[in-house]
Amino acid sequence: MIRLYQTMAGARHGGAEVFFERLVSAMAKPERRAAVAQHVAIRRDDRRAGILRAAGVDFTELRFGGAIDFLTPCRLRKDIRSFAPDVVLAWMSRAASRTPPGDYIRAGRIGGYYDIKYYRGFDHLICNAPGLIDHMMGQGWPTERLHYLPNFVNAVPGEALDRSVFGTPKDAPLLLALGRLHRNKAFDVLIRALAKVPDAYLWIAGTGPEEGALKALAIELDVVSRVVFLGWRDDTADLLATANILVCSSRVEGLGNVVIEAWARDRPVVAARSEGPVHLIRDGETGLLAELEDAEGLAAKLKAVIADKVLAGSLVAAGRAEYEAKFSEDTVVRQYLELLESFRR
Repeated sequence: MIRLYQTMAGARHGGAEVFFERLVSAMAKPERRAAVAQHVAIRRDDRRAGILRAAGVDFTELRFGGAIDFLTPCRLRKDIRSFAPDVVLAWMSRAASRTPPGDYIRAGRIGGYYDIKYYRGFDHLICNAPGLIDHMMGQGWPTERLHYLPNFVNAVPGEALDRSVFGTPKDAPLLLALGRLHRNKAFDVLIRALAKVPDAYLWIAGTGPEEGALKALAIELDVVSRVVFLGWRDDTADLLATANILVCSSRVEGLGNVVIEAWARDRPVVAARSEGPVHLIRDGETGLLAELEDAEGLAAKLKAVIADKVLAGSLVAAGRAEYEAKFSEDTVVRQYLELLESFRR
């Protein structure tokens, strides 16, 4: 059995935070308790605490504040020593910077283009996309201490929502985009593409600094009646059950977890050629890829899937097979446990 302590100081919402909740919950399932004992430290958050409590995960809540928060490092050090782990896995830079050295392996879980300075003194880094391996190597991290492990998603199907509640016709082609309203996600390009796809509607689930600009763009392009800003949502499965196509328009995307979400729930994917989707998608087989910043090209790919039911069905079948082979919970958790066990050898 491996003793694993995990630290997460992330915000309430975010891709890394969601996967952290999934992974620790999966490791706490009865069938895995003989393989791993775990304890986690999280930034205080009632919602996350409720998720961990429901999964039977032992956890400690800490402030994980800024530079003048001297109490968190002291409490964290004491908590780790009390648990006596074999491995401490730190999620993202804030948690990593506060995870002390000790008589255990320190590993960092990398889900974005982070600065290596937060991981100095760590033993290993686990990246969820090959491009992040290259990014860390480029900053001088030794290749033999870098490891690629993908995310997994839950394949439990959702229930379709009532489209009329969101002003969307029952039979209209419905596009779904998920993510923070940030320039990296290129939702501006997606809205420009929507203007070239008549009759289609677009739901965008997320919050962020670009919300005002995106709403203004929808008004400018006269598509405001066909764009619904949903805010942050926790019902991804239900949204995918309601939509016809998942769109990942990102300019910058290390992984593209939404692509895997769509594959697991039998939805065709159209994405821009950012790093993550290019790694995941075999163009024309498991999804369609458009060039970056190309609203016209993105619109053409969307119209092709809308018009060709055979194409849409083949994308769904191939995507589902890819999910089951590489991104299921059993596959990824087993890889994590094998890798963590190898750190002790």
